[in-house]
Amino acid sequence: MKGIKRILTIAGSDSGGGAGIQADLKTITVLGGFGMSVITALTAQNTLGVHAVHEVPVEFIAAQFDAVVSDIGVDAAKTGMLSSAAVVEVVVEKIGQYGINKLVVDPVMTAKGGATLMEPGARKAVMAKLLPLALVVTPNIPEAEILTDVIIASVSDMKAAARIIHELGAQNVIVKGGHLIGAAADVLYDGHDFYEFPFVRVATKDTHGTGCTFSAALATALAQGRSVREAMAAVEDYMAAVIGNSLRLGAGHGPVNHWVCPAPSGGTER
Repeated sequence: MKGIKRILTIAGSDSGGGAGIQADLKTITVLGGFGMSVITALTAQNTLGVHAVHEVPVEFIAAQFDAVVSDIGVDAAKTGMLSSAAVVEVVVEKIGQYGINKLVVDPVMTAKGGATLMEPGARKAVMAKLLPLALVVTPNIPEAEILTDVIIASVSDMKAAARIIHELGAQNVIVKGGHLIGAAADVLYDGHDFYEFPFVRVATKDTHGTGCTFSAALATALAQGRSVREAMAAVEDYMAAVIGNSLRLGAGHGPVNHWVCPAPSGGTER
């Protein structure tokens, strides 16, 4: 397929298929990109939670990176689960080595069921070394609170946190508002202006993989030549579709439906 864009996901594997590498590759494929992966950790996981984690040795993470990028190349990349400082360090090194500038950082800290997926040392490394490489960083509210020490209960609080995260070096910050009580919006800050993307909630517990899906969709749209604002609008429509048609699989939080094609609307439901 001539002209297809190459999107690399650097993240953990979800054996249940709803999040992580599996969600990323589904999203990238449905949205017309060619998905590639650097797996940073293996998780024994299902809709009920994370049962075990096996971190991939950093030498093998580097080997995956070298194999993919030296041969196929990368138009955009995203990071997900980076569990330790050593993993963050090797990812930062390889992003710099290969000059990847369309980078989406999803600062994954906990799983949907509450399992911790990032050590404190890894969090510090992300803040000090990875965020300055990010074209966009996409924390949800709990993640933004950890990154900034700001208690977030409103869109105004989200904007305050976005400013702080921008000062850590990310070019653009998207604070996702799904954890707000009441009316909600996602907020984009480009260092100059704020843009709000309000959405209506969908009454479902089947939201496993939303953060991974969001960041993978964003990386794909950026690879395809959209500006950050244009990419954000497209992602909002996609998220409305995949959450609005989520899948009732398993006994816990089921996954979103990556195969649903969005109908551009300029608005979202979630």
